[in-house]
Amino acid sequence: MMKRLVLLFSILLAPAASLWAQSMLPDSTYVVFAKIERGDTILIVNLPEVPVYSLRIFDSRRDIRKVERMIYHVKKVYPFARLAGIKLNEYETVLREAKTERERRRIMKKAEEEIEEQFGADLRDLTFTQGKILIKLIDRETGETSFDLVQDLRGNFNAFFYQTFARLWGYNLKTKYDPRGEDELIEAIVLMIENGQL
Repeated sequence: MMKRLVLLFSILLAPAASLWAQSMLPDSTYVVFAKIERGDTILIVNLPEVPVYSLRIFDSRRDIRKVERMIYHVKKVYPFARLAGIKLNEYETVLREAKTERERRRIMKKAEEEIEEQFGADLRDLTFTQGKILIKLIDRETGETSFDLVQDLRGNFNAFFYQTFARLWGYNLKTKYDPRGEDELIEAIVLMIENGQL
């Protein structure tokens, strides 16, 4: 009696299980390669490469503290450097469409006022170290040094003036970003930020 009941129950649920299984299938179909080894089917799927970054192990508490400070500084200025790259692309597009030099100067003045209004106070609050890191990260994000950017957008005289003023305060707008040398730690921190590890 029990066997008949289980058989009847299985027959009644088979169509419902089939419908449920079909509703769980994805809308699209993927074709993948497979190989059979010792009776097991092994799927062969190419997965995208996932870079994993970590900081090296440090011996002293002093080195650890130095890296912690660098992480703090980079996390504070990296959004400004990213924004600089985005804004530069926006303004380059607008400046290409400018027909006269006067219109170009008007666009640049408006851009300066917009940036000053939106970020001036935050940028003035940066420390000396954060300013140096920002100059390097702007080069990383835009592919040009801060000096080259000022020279392209504001002219040679303004670039010379800003460079002279920056040198008085210990900065160098001509500083290049070196991710494989001097700025290796900054690069590791930026990549970890981009990957969501920091």
